[in-house]
Amino acid sequence: MHDNKILQLETNQKEYYDLNRIFNVFPEYYVIRVNKFNKIAKDTLDEWIYFLKTAEIKDSFTAKGIKKAKKALDVLELNAEDKRTYDAYQENLHYQASMWESSYGLGRKEEKLEIAKSLLDILDIETIALKTGLNVTEVQKLKKKL
Repeated sequence: MHDNKILQLETNQKEYYDLNRIFNVFPEYYVIRVNKFNKIAKDTLDEWIYFLKTAEIKDSFTAKGIKKAKKALDVLELNAEDKRTYDAYQENLHYQASMWESSYGLGRKEEKLEIAKSLLDILDIETIALKTGLNVTEVQKLKKKL
């Protein structure tokens, strides 16, 4: 727009898309002039601009997602030793979650198989699969084993 040329749909595009305005076809873009920002956050957009300009997030900020960004920023600002400790802690949490999921998931699978076995003589395979969360092939294999 800086040269005063505004993007418009051509006649055939209006007919093809059945639209009259360009913004109904293409996304809107906004240019944020961070260098002109006076570092006074009056609303949630200002809070994000403040963060972009200063790499700082104040505790009083309430913009959606900004607390998550603050947490990530805090981790990025750790010194090398603290970062290694934090990474090891996170990896341990992932490992524990994986172990719990493996154990719990295996138990749940066995439970589903037992329920399916008990239903084979009264329900059809598709219904058993639907109600237990097993797939049809698993239920068919169970039926063949009996």
